[in-house]
Amino acid sequence: MTQANDYNGTNDYTTFQKEILHQSHSWDELVAAIKWDRDGLVPAIVQDASSRLVLMMAYMNEESLRRSLESGDTWFWSRSRQEFWHKGGTSGNTQRITSLYYDCDGDTLLVGVEANGPACHTGRISCFYNEVNEVDNKPTFESSDNQASSAASTDRFAILAELEQMIAERDVERPEGAYTTYLFEKGIDKILKKVGEETAETIIAAKNGDNDELRYEVSDLIYHLLVLLQERKLPLDDVLAELDRRHERPRKD
Repeated sequence: MTQANDYNGTNDYTTFQKEILHQSHSWDELVAAIKWDRDGLVPAIVQDASSRLVLMMAYMNEESLRRSLESGDTWFWSRSRQEFWHKGGTSGNTQRITSLYYDCDGDTLLVGVEANGPACHTGRISCFYNEVNEVDNKPTFESSDNQASSAASTDRFAILAELEQMIAERDVERPEGAYTTYLFEKGIDKILKKVGEETAETIIAAKNGDNDELRYEVSDLIYHLLVLLQERKLPLDDVLAELDRRHERPRKD
């Protein structure tokens, strides 16, 4: 079996390999840490590195994991066809790996990727598009007051997650006539110009003392900032984590 330090993929992937195969993990130790099923497989959940949208789930065996690490693209094992498959090898919708984790039990992989097109064979960006809105006879464990409080705290920033997901979908699918598609096709300079314009208009609205105008301009600014983050493949979660680090809660001990 190829050792971790012997990976020689066609692309320069040394940094990623060092992040995935930490100094305390040799290839053999990584393989041993994963709980393969009776068929030598482990589920691999694929997640967009920028939007955090779950794209798909497939299976890897030891060889497809090795191919994924060597090439930097996702490789899986098809249980129906009994063969390896390189995601996007035919369609061009490849997935460039940015991170790889295994869970606390070692029985599931989480693969962060930069997607070069839709993940689903239907043409949708994610395979998980069938939403369950209501389930009959669902038990309730919280009081109505607790549910309302929980929903309020959960939903307060839901629009940001929805916007981030929509912008990520526009980046991949590029639907004709969409304004977000226009921004991505024009590129980083156009996006930065819009961020600058919306920043200036936000300042003017604040100076004018018009909160209706300010609300409108701040909304435009936030939207264009999210487009910029998607263009740079910087997740909003990373920005929120930076804010959290800067404003750590005081310790009570």
